[in-house]
Amino acid sequence: MDKSEILKRAQEYIAAEKDERFSNEIKELIEKEDFAELEDRFYQTLEFGTGGLRGIMGGGTNRMNTLEINMATQGLANYVLKAFPEKAKDGTLSAVIAYDSRLNSDVFAEATALIFAANGIKAYLFSGLRPTPELSFAIRQLKAQTGVVVTASHNPRMYNGYKAYWDDGAQVIEPHDKGIIEEVNKVSEVKSMTKEEALASGKLVMIDKEIDDKFWDMCKAQLFRPELIKEKAKDVRIVYTPLHGTGAMHVEKVLGDLGLNIITVPEQREPDGNFPTVEKPNPEEKPALTLAVELAKKEKADGVMATDPDSDRFGTAFPDKDGNFVLLSGNQMGALLIDYILLSRKELGKMPVNPTVIRSIVTSPFGDYICKKHGVKMLECLTGFKWIAAVEANFEKDNSASYVFGLEESYGYKVETEVMDKDGVSAAAMCAEMILYWRSQGKSLLEHLDDLYKEFGYFEDRAISQNFPGASGSETMKAMMSSMRANPPKTLGGENVVKVRDCLADPELPKSNVLQFYLESGTIVSARPSGTEPKIKFYINSMIPAGDGSDAWYADAKVKAGALCDGITRDIQKIIDEASK
Repeated sequence: MDKSEILKRAQEYIAAEKDERFSNEIKELIEKEDFAELEDRFYQTLEFGTGGLRGIMGGGTNRMNTLEINMATQGLANYVLKAFPEKAKDGTLSAVIAYDSRLNSDVFAEATALIFAANGIKAYLFSGLRPTPELSFAIRQLKAQTGVVVTASHNPRMYNGYKAYWDDGAQVIEPHDKGIIEEVNKVSEVKSMTKEEALASGKLVMIDKEIDDKFWDMCKAQLFRPELIKEKAKDVRIVYTPLHGTGAMHVEKVLGDLGLNIITVPEQREPDGNFPTVEKPNPEEKPALTLAVELAKKEKADGVMATDPDSDRFGTAFPDKDGNFVLLSGNQMGALLIDYILLSRKELGKMPVNPTVIRSIVTSPFGDYICKKHGVKMLECLTGFKWIAAVEANFEKDNSASYVFGLEESYGYKVETEVMDKDGVSAAAMCAEMILYWRSQGKSLLEHLDDLYKEFGYFEDRAISQNFPGASGSETMKAMMSSMRANPPKTLGGENVVKVRDCLADPELPKSNVLQFYLESGTIVSARPSGTEPKIKFYINSMIPAGDGSDAWYADAKVKAGALCDGITRDIQKIIDEASK
């Protein structure tokens, strides 16, 4: 992009952006003649990805700011008005808006609500920060046609985002996402009104406790063994961290009502969009749980639980026999939850007709084996919980199956049907009950995980991410995927690649830029550009088939899996290095 085009876009942005904090940033960059930074801010306009809008906060069309929020909301409002003409005609359209603890989240959320209100769509705005799963729950409770949560989930502090939801409480997918983008691109004027005008007209309604109470009750209602909880809860001590996000109010309430001893990490309890104690507020990453693990050791706790800033992701760590805390991966916790939920439904006679678990394609097939044992079907879908929700929504429409659980490797779990997105709050409650159950059977969760490995085979997972920022980075990622598509690797980690799955051409799935390489052992390696960050991700789901279940087999399987993952990691790094030249 040449300098004249950059300056043209920058001046257009300055004229349109009403928030001086963001427009002044661009004025300063123009004065400094920082064209490299200006190009990064204007080479593209943020578009709806796997979860809506998400980007670094700041001035520019390739940043999260008030103008981008306003344009997106006006486009969404226009689309909703067209999608529900009868409700638009009689004035009964509504939307729900929630936000997390990130910087500017409250400002962006209020701007969103006021634009909806100005377009004749009643806006239900939470009076304070709330988790993403509660937004989904509220849409269904209030029978709204759409909803928005302002969050960037687990991304670093400089990010914020905007996730749009439909009337089923799930994130928008095709054709709605493309329809909204078309409307956003056509926006020439953004309607708005003051907060006072919106409240006086009844088009802005503040909500909190009336939804909170129902949400908490719903989370507790998912549990299977209330008597066990009542009897044993006081025996368990849990250290919890909300990582400066929305979780404390909800996890403390739900687990506290169950009678569990909850110790919240004091330095991370209060909401703070600067996330002062962590580089990334992501429970998937070990450093984010450092303070929680230190406190857990001091308190001799039975486990660590963590949620990300919008409380849709759920991470855990548990002490081994030597008292060292082991962080469970999303795949490991997912397998444990599948096992517990299915065995509980069987034991208690609560297994529905045609029970089905849904996982993303990059999630370990470990759970598939557990499902097969229990006679439960496992379905695959694209990465992102909106696709899990889409499969579940089809169940609701045609009664073809009964949803019992959904999961993805990135610490996302959904045990309920009342929420159409991953939910860290209900996952925490179910995990707490699972701890108590296995304790009543004389086992820890780590010991039971070992039992599952010995029964079904050993699974080890690795994730590799490589950032490619800026306009050139986007082109590098495209070229890397094109190269692997045209010339897929013949071996990875010393094993032959026996099958390649291209999700741009898979008739079973919506088109997605994902490649999967299947190895001789059953190991799967997936390559996927992120939908929310400038990076490409590789997922290694290694598998050592089940043997005799002995301790000797188990020890050998761990060594083999580790060596295989190491070899695959080296081969992937070569692919990345070649593409980065």
